Amino acid sequence: MPSEILLKIFSCLDAVSLLAVGCVNKRFHELANDNGIWLKLYSNSLHPKRTIWKMKSKQTETVSLGCAALHDKEVGYWKKEYIFKKTSAFKTRVMRLVKFLDPYTGLPCKNKEAMKVSGLSWIIVLKDKNGKEHVVEKPNLSFKDTSLTVLWHGTDWPCLDILLTLKLFGVTPLLPDQGIPPSKNGPRRFSLIAEYLLANLTENSVVVGADELVQLFSLSPGLLVGMWKGKNEIAFVMANLHYNQLLERSILGSATVQYSPPPNKPLLDDIDSEYGLHDYRLHLDLHGRNCMYLCGSFKCLFCRKRDIENGYVRLIVVNVKDNRKHLPVIGTLGICWETDVFKGNVKDCFVMDLTLLDETGMPFWCFSAPVHMELSTKSSGLYDYMGHIYTADYADSEGKVCVEFVWLEETKEYIIVSLVLYVSTKKVNSWYGTNY
Repeated sequence: MPSEILLKIFSCLDAVSLLAVGCVNKRFHELANDNGIWLKLYSNSLHPKRTIWKMKSKQTETVSLGCAALHDKEVGYWKKEYIFKKTSAFKTRVMRLVKFLDPYTGLPCKNKEAMKVSGLSWIIVLKDKNGKEHVVEKPNLSFKDTSLTVLWHGTDWPCLDILLTLKLFGVTPLLPDQGIPPSKNGPRRFSLIAEYLLANLTENSVVVGADELVQLFSLSPGLLVGMWKGKNEIAFVMANLHYNQLLERSILGSATVQYSPPPNKPLLDDIDSEYGLHDYRLHLDLHGRNCMYLCGSFKCLFCRKRDIENGYVRLIVVNVKDNRKHLPVIGTLGICWETDVFKGNVKDCFVMDLTLLDETGMPFWCFSAPVHMELSTKSSGLYDYMGHIYTADYADSEGKVCVEFVWLEETKEYIIVSLVLYVSTKKVNSWYGTNY
């Protein structure tokens, strides 16, 4: 078919169809990059909802620009301009929803709406030793107050022995259209959120727990890999994503580079001698993906200078000596999992969602991660509770969390008798411009 007729046909297509046609062969790719077609799309998308009299001067300017620059620009120039314009408008529209904050948690409260507007989803890509990539999509989503749990399961996982890395991506349509559901086969944009090493998984990860069927391994940040017991095969993969900057990390990164948030600009307060050591607020959730065990908020957390030790600022949230602040935990702690065939619950572990806000209400330290419990050898020493003590600890580059539970056999429940945060002084000094 002559190129002139093909160009006439291509000029009737929308942008998404035009991009798809350009993937057929080399000839179609060259014709689908025609500047005349893309300039028409670009011009029509400038202000489609304005009245004619408002558009007259703008249209004249656009047409004259097209006549002058149509042959001066390289092939594909107006295609790039159109995509850039559309993606910029899309990011602005989505990021506008991030500005609505929950006064309770200090985090974005319109995440579900933003996901619907953007067509956002999450996928994992497993890379084996031969360089082959295995893409896993269609996850199950579980929304909580401060985090999102994403679960992938299936029956065609590659063998763990040949896997090297796992990459987590946020995926959005390249040219989103609110009136049309996003297509898996359409052009998409990938934003790298995290990359994990799967080689020697059982040796380089933390064992979270196990039941009769699966064993859970944790990789930082926030990834849980379920392995079939007695087999070196993956049963499921679970990612725990905190809402803090989740949309930015899932949309604004690239396929190879993670989103980098703008650096915090510290405002030094010379008047306050303990600036950066007080007025913290904590929101803490403990859950097992499908069930909530604890949801609590704590205000006016502080640390004295004399309590700074070993490079950490200590914030005592629940004091073991103050039984008025001890917290009951609802239900038996465990993480729920499922595959196409089986379901289960691994006990003595949970997902911890921590949101620590600074004195201005800005998110200071946030994470969502699986945590396992261990039976302590020491006795409780508490007159109010008689039972076994369990400990649960979490640590990353920004701090540590230490929790102590007492198991009450009579009422079949856990009581949190101690909760202490240890925030890195390096983090505090970087955030506040101090020198502790």
